[in-house]
Order: sequence, then structure tokens, then C-alpha cells
Amino acid sequence: MFRSLGALVGDLLVVILFVAIGFVQHGTALTTENIFLVGWPFAVGTLLGHLAIRAWRAPFRIWPHGIFVWAITLATGMAVRTLFGAGTEVSFVVVTAIVTALGMLGWRAVALWLTRAERRRAPAGA
Repeated sequence: MFRSLGALVGDLLVVILFVAIGFVQHGTALTTENIFLVGWPFAVGTLLGHLAIRAWRAPFRIWPHGIFVWAITLATGMAVRTLFGAGTEVSFVVVTAIVTALGMLGWRAVALWLTRAERRRAPAGA
């Protein structure tokens, strides 16, 4: 239960960090309102991804859980941005895809590495 919630929080933190870094890089004011306005489509995508793949079953797995959560986050975020007339230039989509993939899959790789001994001790049928 706690790992599932931690996985969701981890993915949402990646989204927030991505948005914040983007604002800093572009010299835009780093305010809560700005972060919310740009980040909410991706946060919705993250929530949908966790629900669609039932990520709570294996929250640290990169395949298929991490990949699908990332893909659904990206697709939903871009679709919502398009619906609301926000920018979805190719360069933005590419940068978003790379940064969120590195973040969402990267923290899972670290979590898998940190819990490797625990998985070795678990019985095969569990």
C-alpha cells in the first residue's frame, strides 16, 4: 500500500520537477499557480496511468508498469494541452518525453536496485 502511494507520489514529483525546471530554463516565474497551470494535464495523465495499468500491483516495475504510466502521462498531458490550446510543438513533446521518461523510469530503477535483496528473500509463489 505504502509503496503504491510512494510510486504515485514519485511520478507526480517527476512531473512537478519537470515543470519547475522548464520555468527556470525559460525565465518564467516559478509560482504555484504557474506550476499548476502547466502541470495539471500531466498529473491527470499520471493518475490515469496508475489506474489503467493498476500500478499498485508492482509499483517499482519498469516493464510494463513504469513504461505504461509514462506513456499514458505523456499522451494525456499532450492531448489535454492540445484541447486547451496550449503549446505542443514537436520540440516540447520530445523534451517532455525524454525528461519524464528519465525521471519516471529512473526512480523505479533506483527503487528496484535498493530492494533487490528483499525480492531475493521473497518466496517464489508470493
